[in-house]
Amino acid sequence: MSKKAGMLLVDKPSGISSHTVVNWARKAFGVKKIGHTGTLDPLASGLLVLLVSREYTKLQDTYLKQDKEYFVVAELGVVSDTFDRMGRVEQTATYDELALVTQSQIDSALHAFVGESLQTVPAFSAVKIAGEKLYDLARKGNIDTFDLPTRSITLTNIVLHSVMRDGQQKKVFVTFSVGCSSGTYVRSLVQDFGVTLGCGALVSELRRERIGTFCIQDEQTICPVVPKRFHITKKSL
Repeated sequence: MSKKAGMLLVDKPSGISSHTVVNWARKAFGVKKIGHTGTLDPLASGLLVLLVSREYTKLQDTYLKQDKEYFVVAELGVVSDTFDRMGRVEQTATYDELALVTQSQIDSALHAFVGESLQTVPAFSAVKIAGEKLYDLARKGNIDTFDLPTRSITLTNIVLHSVMRDGQQKKVFVTFSVGCSSGTYVRSLVQDFGVTLGCGALVSELRRERIGTFCIQDEQTICPVVPKRFHITKKSL
């Protein structure tokens, strides 16, 4: 086995792509063969597990199937084409309308998603149709010519943490944690959550905290390349 081989737990900052992190690791450690166990959107931060060298990248399919856990900040009353704050806003609700949405309704709407269901893949995603990635089709305006695929997902648990009403900015934010099967799109979950409430919603912040048995708080030695969990910033890229 190569000396530079193992699993590297990276705390990805928001604002960069998973591919950027992989390229950084290749240059930093002089290893071309590096993969990961699940992409994070540029908006998202948190746990990105890198598989360093061929000995570990050949295990990628096994790790891709592991369940995950996220901390989510959803903004109510706003809908965008990407289902997050990075996209083009398509619909908004007034603060008076949002005032009618109770915490009990929010809690019930969230927990209605626990269990197995079919989830429609978002148009802005890396899933391929007819050889093209959906986000490329969406940017070209060709997405309406295709039926978006669905996939079976399982949400194992949802914990509502808070409902924050900002009267000055006239915004409402909902924070919650969700445990889910591999392949779940949290952006789609929040979009569907907004539809259920009737006011719309999008992802404002997203942080992945767990992949399988690996947690963002882990301090164990996880790769011979580095002595402990590795934190990077945009400045180090």
